[in-house]
Amino acid sequence: MKGVNNNSKDDNGKPIVIKGLHKSFGVQTVLNGIDLTVEPGENLAVLGRSGTGKSVLLKLIIGLQKPDSGSVCIRGQEITGLSMDQLNEIRKKIGFLFQQAALYDSLTVEENVAFPLDRHLKISAAERKEKVRELLSGVGMNQDLDKLPSEISGGMQKRVGLARALALDPDILLFDEPTAGLDPITAAEIGKLIVDLKKRRKITSVVVTHDIHGAKTFSDRLTLMDKGSIVAEGTFEDLQKSRDKFVVQFLKNGA
Repeated sequence: MKGVNNNSKDDNGKPIVIKGLHKSFGVQTVLNGIDLTVEPGENLAVLGRSGTGKSVLLKLIIGLQKPDSGSVCIRGQEITGLSMDQLNEIRKKIGFLFQQAALYDSLTVEENVAFPLDRHLKISAAERKEKVRELLSGVGMNQDLDKLPSEISGGMQKRVGLARALALDPDILLFDEPTAGLDPITAAEIGKLIVDLKKRRKITSVVVTHDIHGAKTFSDRLTLMDKGSIVAEGTFEDLQKSRDKFVVQFLKNGA
């Protein structure tokens, strides 16, 4: 892998700085030279058709995959060449909400949220219980502590997944299709949680989504991807002014 390290001093305070990112799987090019900077406390929505590399971008940001070339810097730290131990230290301050919530089926709601606390922190049982209840209360799930994931709805599972993602007090959150498969009311509630997190915790969020309506309400800036490249970037109003055929078609079909 060939990396680049051309981040300026001005980029060192940025939560995420991506430059020249390429990723292919065999003959299929998924990311074709992505440049992207996420500002502190910003909610950034990443939009695009299925298969355009949005979820791969998230996996590269958190180090679950390695790019073929390019640079991924988290708070000024280049991560593409780090050891697993070094990468795990950085991941502690990044929360990841998977598309299917990825809860452990055999653990209760309370145990799911407690899992990262047990793994990474040395706290008493009383402190852990208080922390878990505080996290679940913040997402409106403090009445379902003893239920298994199979006993709650998809929207409730995503709320629990969000509480777990917040367990280690991250300053960056990555969301992979947080409203996928949800009814409009529940999707709007998840969007409101994303906005509330920014207000309450000053968290920086990157949200991969197909939900244009949601992105309008919870994001400060939108990035639209097509064929592995960013084709438009700005506020929703900026995208509406675009004359690019793909941008116009995407907004028309999704808005």
